[in-house]
Amino acid sequence: MDEITGKWVIETVMPDLAIMLKVDDVLYSGHTGFQRVEVVHSQVYGRSLLLDGKTQSTERDEHIYHETLVHPALLMHPNPQRVFIGGGGEGGTLREALAHRSVEKVTMVDLDRQVVNLCREHLPQHHQGAFDDPRTELIIGDARQYLADTDQQYDVMIMDLVDPLEGGPAYLLYTAEYYSIARARLKPGGILVTQSGPAGYLSLHECFTTIYNTLDSAFAHAAPYQAHVPSFITLWGFTIASDAPLPKLTPAAVDAAIASKITKPLRHYDGETHAAMFTLPRHIREGIANETRINRDDAPVFMV
Repeated sequence: MDEITGKWVIETVMPDLAIMLKVDDVLYSGHTGFQRVEVVHSQVYGRSLLLDGKTQSTERDEHIYHETLVHPALLMHPNPQRVFIGGGGEGGTLREALAHRSVEKVTMVDLDRQVVNLCREHLPQHHQGAFDDPRTELIIGDARQYLADTDQQYDVMIMDLVDPLEGGPAYLLYTAEYYSIARARLKPGGILVTQSGPAGYLSLHECFTTIYNTLDSAFAHAAPYQAHVPSFITLWGFTIASDAPLPKLTPAAVDAAIASKITKPLRHYDGETHAAMFTLPRHIREGIANETRINRDDAPVFMV
């Protein structure tokens, strides 16, 4: 069971494995209409956001996750101007997308107004004012319903969603039906990227391989990649998908693109890091090759 007890956060990693983090301050603890929310401070990670007992991001290492999620997809697109973000309440994904010179508008749709407001108040180092950028359009609502109803088209779509937990607010945003809706909202040559859950040796089959397999069935091209985010304990998976061929960027090409297209210094992502992220360890390659499940509305796969 995930809980705050005394001055320790106890977070379940697997059904029979938990970690403990000593915290020195609880800035917020409560429930919204959708999920349980905690914002805590620790010496190890600084301020951290937890949703339904799962660490979402921390001041110490959020840049690893957000740069990894955002920049490969935007740099693979030749001229991303309109960007969609599903979720992303902390504002870190929004911050990174707005760092691209070509981006003219970012539409961010998050279900939980209270989480967004809490992050704006308690996690200023995450969003760094991104919510106030004139290119930002913040919509509070269901990303799936928004995409089903809108006629807007996007160059890049970024799914910064909570994990697909049973009974959680986002598990229907990882299914083949959802990806069909999202695909229809992409411009020709458009790219979708999603966080895809844990990719470690013991956990990649929880949802990562299935998310990849589902996207691979929905789009002409899909590419998995991974990064180590310390506060997530294990390797973390991501998947890029498009109906257009995904360019294989060399380290030199990535570094040149960062220099010319991004307006701020990056702390994690560069050319060599890009190459490493897309060089998958054997357990991931084999896990993907052996995966047969596809997430569907009537048969979703849940993260443990």
